[in-house]
Amino acid sequence: MIAELGHFALILALFVSAVQATLPLIGAHRGDAGWMAVARPAALMQFLMVAVAFGCLTYLYVTSDFSVLNVAENSHTDKPLLYKISGVWGNHEGSMLLWVLILSLFGSAVAAFGANLPPSLRARVLSIQALIAVGFYLFILLTSNPFERLIPAPVNGNDLNPLLQDPGLAFHPPMLYLGYVGFSMAFSFAIAALIEGRVDAAWARWVRPWTLAAWCFLTAGIGLGSWWAYYELGWGGWWFWDPVESASFMPWLAGTALLHSATVVEKRDTLKGWTILLAIITFSMSLLGTFLVRSGVLTSVHAFATDPTRGVFILVLLIIVIGGSLALYAWRGPQLMSTGLFQPISREGGLLFNNLVMATATAVVLLGTLYPLMLDAVGGGKVSVGPPFFNAVFIPIMLPMIVVMAIGPMLHWKRGDWRAAVARLWPAMVAALLAAVAAWALVTDGPFLGIVGMALAAWLAIGTLVELAERSRLGRDGLSRALSRLARQPRAAWGMTLAHLGLAVTIAGMTGAGAWVKESIQVMAPGDTVTLAGYEFRFDGAKNGQGPNYAFTAGHFTVSKDGRVLVVLDPEKRVYNVSGQPTTEAGIEPTFLGDIYAVIGDEGTTPDGKPGFVTRLYFNPLVAWMWGGLMIMVAGGALSLSDRRHRIGAPSSRRAPVAQAVGAD
Repeated sequence: MIAELGHFALILALFVSAVQATLPLIGAHRGDAGWMAVARPAALMQFLMVAVAFGCLTYLYVTSDFSVLNVAENSHTDKPLLYKISGVWGNHEGSMLLWVLILSLFGSAVAAFGANLPPSLRARVLSIQALIAVGFYLFILLTSNPFERLIPAPVNGNDLNPLLQDPGLAFHPPMLYLGYVGFSMAFSFAIAALIEGRVDAAWARWVRPWTLAAWCFLTAGIGLGSWWAYYELGWGGWWFWDPVESASFMPWLAGTALLHSATVVEKRDTLKGWTILLAIITFSMSLLGTFLVRSGVLTSVHAFATDPTRGVFILVLLIIVIGGSLALYAWRGPQLMSTGLFQPISREGGLLFNNLVMATATAVVLLGTLYPLMLDAVGGGKVSVGPPFFNAVFIPIMLPMIVVMAIGPMLHWKRGDWRAAVARLWPAMVAALLAAVAAWALVTDGPFLGIVGMALAAWLAIGTLVELAERSRLGRDGLSRALSRLARQPRAAWGMTLAHLGLAVTIAGMTGAGAWVKESIQVMAPGDTVTLAGYEFRFDGAKNGQGPNYAFTAGHFTVSKDGRVLVVLDPEKRVYNVSGQPTTEAGIEPTFLGDIYAVIGDEGTTPDGKPGFVTRLYFNPLVAWMWGGLMIMVAGGALSLSDRRHRIGAPSSRRAPVAQAVGAD
């Protein structure tokens, strides 16, 4: 009965979303307040129905009800409870149910907390959100029913993919989906604005918190995914430009541009059409990621669907949503007139440059992701577009943007003086020069881009602090008055500062781990030692054991430096009982300057004929800085999101002078 209850709740959600998608939209067109008022209770009811369906599927997984096909294919009685729960979204059908749950969650949030929105705009936004939901409900019910029965029921299930049985992968997909689907709100606001033919500062103020929340979740989700790949896959890296990785990165790039563009709309009443287009592109990239992962065109641990019917359905949905929204933009977009004028050298110009670089970077990643698929589809053979291409093209595109990120906030709105701005950034120039010299002196055998990366990280970090000091007039009005100004800064301004500092730390971490990693691969017998980056790894042997639902071989490494034992690492190689699939658990010791990293593999023979194990040893400089920087970025976004100005509908008619001067992005 639980499975049938969940299925019925999903069908009810479809009907509720159909009503929500039509009546309020018609009511807004006619000016009928009664029909527009249907949107709010419908959105809340839709979320309730999907939550019931999701709760039913979770119950079926926790109780190991193998009479349900989805549970039988993706669970097992020996699986720990955490992975029984995460198994709900660790498959195609369940992940799509999670998608519509989050979609309805955002819609219900607008219904519950959007009382300050004009009724017609709220009705249209919730109707657009429901139209998206209708497509996904039909997709689930027609091609991906998670409640399909299996008769006769097997004694036990097939188990979840072992690579997904990990805490990082338990929380990574929901966080990623909160970002993916969260951008649907910006999309719905954009389409509603096109229908109304009006975009103003109030619209930008309303759309920014939803975009910012989605951006924070997506940033955290990407960070969790890279962290999982780092310690679970055992290859010593954190990003491989896998197409599924790129599928999550593209909406992040476009969403970052959207955040900055909405700032210009809010403060200067310009870039309206461009901002609407960015909102459409950002959600389109989210839908494209869904297509790539769920259509079967990719083979990846992240990709679930292999049925071509599903891929065709999602492709049609993709064409309708993206094609329809772009057609509406082509029709209504030219009516969105901007009144704000600005010179190229201005804060608006700096933000626009940011947008153009982000958009170009998105296009580069899109081309590198889709080109091999399109070439294969037309019979051109299989080609691989991987790290060499992206590193050679993507990184140079981003370098000038990082330079401008420190200069832009120092410029005035409308018209700025770049010479004066650069002159005030002399501490950042000194810091960049010192960082470059230090990197060259400490690591003489690395690539030149490593030196450039550390210089840019220092430039951005100190430039951000200089802008903070300028904002408080530190050194010009006395310390007490400067501190008083800092205390009165809006949270959005502090959030910008934190986010930019976090990016600087992330750049330093990426540079260290990408440019100066040290690696050693060999077969080691007990007692053998390997010296790497000044550390001595002694292999003390391996032992076998049994986990909850897997057998493991655990290696034992003693790591010393200058004759002093620093740490003992115990990496594991696991083989899961049901599937027989092996996984890797790296032994990692994080330090401030880098990670000491060890992996144990298959049995082998040393060059002198002794039995041993294949081992991979790494020293990854500054890699923890990358995830620390991402956490700072998310914290900055969350702090900005808590700003009271994001919880009111329209800008106040009177602003404090300090708020006018900030111009936080």
